[in-house]
Amino acid sequence: MELSGLGSYEPVTIADAERWASVLAPVVERDGEPSLLFIKRADHLGSHPGQMAFPGGGHEPFDPDLTATARREAFEEIGLPESDPSIVGRLDDTTTTSGYAIRPFVAEVPDREYEPDEREVAEITTLPVSALTDPANYESERRERAGVGDVRVHYFHVGDYTVWGATGRMLVQLLELTTDWRAPETPDRVVD
Repeated sequence: MELSGLGSYEPVTIADAERWASVLAPVVERDGEPSLLFIKRADHLGSHPGQMAFPGGGHEPFDPDLTATARREAFEEIGLPESDPSIVGRLDDTTTTSGYAIRPFVAEVPDREYEPDEREVAEITTLPVSALTDPANYESERRERAGVGDVRVHYFHVGDYTVWGATGRMLVQLLELTTDWRAPETPDRVVD
């Protein structure tokens, strides 16, 4: 995983979103190899319950910018001190089915145990980049999304975890920008 090019990447931005969120895609060096830290959202949450995600959440009026939102939310959700993430770049803004525009920041973070805020986070895990880029752990499908049209949905299956949805889209871009992995050109299936 080569992160040095992310600083010069010009991400696509969304200009007209009504609701903003930001996330931190935390990269840790674990057992001598790069891994990504994910949260599993608590099952009782109203939107995206039980899904794998990067730490993050909604922009608040007191946040000076979306970088501050990502840092604050990572502290609230996993106890990552706001000064610890070394942000190396950003990915394209993306949207969710719940109506948010999300700005993802990629950051190197210390490899240590983090504590989940049980009100929002059921679990914290790290997944090795080598497992995420293993072709046996990836699949995708095309499906119709209300109000958007034809979209491609990416799934990364590593052990008992599946990363998909908006986080899956972010993960595809992160891996394509920092590794030699590429999503196959055609999906595995089409869902009507």
